[in-house]
Amino acid sequence: MQKIRIGNGYDIHQLTTERRLILGGVEIPHELGLLGHSDADVLTHAIMDAMLGALSLGDIGLYFPPSDPQWKGADSLVLLSKVNQLIQERGWQIGNIDSVVVAERPKLKPHITAMRDRLATVLQVQPEQIGIKATTNEKLGPEGREEGICAYAVALLVQ
Repeated sequence: MQKIRIGNGYDIHQLTTERRLILGGVEIPHELGLLGHSDADVLTHAIMDAMLGALSLGDIGLYFPPSDPQWKGADSLVLLSKVNQLIQERGWQIGNIDSVVVAERPKLKPHITAMRDRLATVLQVQPEQIGIKATTNEKLGPEGREEGICAYAVALLVQ
């Protein structure tokens, strides 16, 4: 009998000037980027937390604390690869990932395929195993006021 575990993740970062907007490892043209210690890729961070949560391994702050200078400006895809290695070392692999990015702007639909492909490559899975949806917050909350972007993710791991 195949064992399965599920985890969920969430991340939000503030939008600011003079930063690049990176989502799912893809740089997206926009006048604002996300503020954070690493590249602030909220989608990848939410996915990492979902993967770690599925195995009760804590969250990304435990492995890549913002207080540690080695992670300053880090490429979140490198961190994702490390998280994937952690789960594989424990005998688990990704069944699928589903996620939602919440942003008023920019429109993300044109970038979803590139994000899926980039994440799938790092996670050593097929792009069809990665679901990414984008939505707005209908002008409500910090995402709706364009103060930040957030992402939610669910990871199903199989042994």
